[in-house]
Amino acid sequence: MATKVLMEALSPTMEEGRLVEWKKKEGDTVSAGDVLAEVETDKAVMDLVARAGGTLLKQFVTAGTTVPVAEVVAVIGQPGEEVAVEKPGGAKAAAPAAKPVPAPAPTPAPAPAAAPAAQMAAPAAPAPAPHSAPAPRPSERIKASPLARKIATERGVDLALVQGSGPDGRIVIRDLEEARAGRTAPAATPAAAAAPLVMAPGEAYRDVPLSQIRKTIAKRLVQSIGPVPTFYLTTEVDMERVWEAREALNAGARKGAEAESPKISFNDIVIKAVASALRQHPACNAWWQEDRIRYWNEVHVSMAVAVEDGLITPVIRYTDQKTLRQISLESRDLAARARERRLAPPEYTGGTFSVSNLGMFDIDQFTAVINPPEAGILAVGTIEQKPVVHNGELVPRRRMRVTMSCDHRVIDGATGAAFLRTLKTMLENPLALVW
Repeated sequence: MATKVLMEALSPTMEEGRLVEWKKKEGDTVSAGDVLAEVETDKAVMDLVARAGGTLLKQFVTAGTTVPVAEVVAVIGQPGEEVAVEKPGGAKAAAPAAKPVPAPAPTPAPAPAAAPAAQMAAPAAPAPAPHSAPAPRPSERIKASPLARKIATERGVDLALVQGSGPDGRIVIRDLEEARAGRTAPAATPAAAAAPLVMAPGEAYRDVPLSQIRKTIAKRLVQSIGPVPTFYLTTEVDMERVWEAREALNAGARKGAEAESPKISFNDIVIKAVASALRQHPACNAWWQEDRIRYWNEVHVSMAVAVEDGLITPVIRYTDQKTLRQISLESRDLAARARERRLAPPEYTGGTFSVSNLGMFDIDQFTAVINPPEAGILAVGTIEQKPVVHNGELVPRRRMRVTMSCDHRVIDGATGAAFLRTLKTMLENPLALVW
């Protein structure tokens, strides 16, 4: 009996998915658990697997198509079986009787001068200089963002000839622009922000279809800014002692057995301080649940990570129970896989409070949007030296501004202020974080 392959809800908030790439073609034999296709959800790129074995009789959507959850995208059955199924949109169609695919007869290799059909149909791009042309890649799967794949297909660009600058050599939009201009891609930077959109000369504008993550961001912002009564609390923290403590911790790690561990960042320290302060102020470690408020006895801090076409908030679970070194290792692992769109749903859901840091971009102060159902988020600015009065003298001190966005339905002004006072005390006396 034939089995319908449905667009599954691969994340808790997924309402539709974009089929990025088919991994099996019509006529292929599949087993239960085989990966049929890659699907871009609202958070990540995930695998759509077969729930039954047989032959892939028919694919009803092409790569790049966005399909609602529970819609039929393919059908699996036995060779020769004809099955009437409902295609996306409600039309009836019969899956053809698939027969075993015979082995193709050997064909002579094409002449070296022959170009692939996709490249011949696309406008010719300027050829890169001989010294900068990367060598073709082996036949293994090429890592590229969904948007980069789409643009490469439209332009007829062979991704095997493009050098990726994203994490683990992943090809992103900027690499296509540099390949088009004949430039060599720069080395990857771990903390790189989203790739800038580069317009071609003479291009008046460019329409880019919304990705699944951008659709979700837009919907969530409307849900947050509209109904959530938000107020903001800002304080300035003296970071002189944290600066010295971080230098000492990283210097000690280089000399010890943890020399291979990444350096502890200021963001790691802020996350640890936030988790410790939430343990003392459970009224801020809460969710708004419409008819009730859920106060959490567990502390799970979400951290905002910029990805190529949006934002995602991986969660460091039981943050208050982890050391700075553990937080440092976990945050880097989560951030790297977030940029690769390879996080599993449990890794970006269930946070009880969020931290968003734009200090590395030299942003002095900003306000962040609350991530429902959480009741608060901390926006972290840059650390800069300022002339301040310290012990009766005007001296330069390293200072950092933080702003807490509070859902007034859960957190009152005095409650949020008390949390920020504890947080400030911990950051100005970092020994409190290990006491």
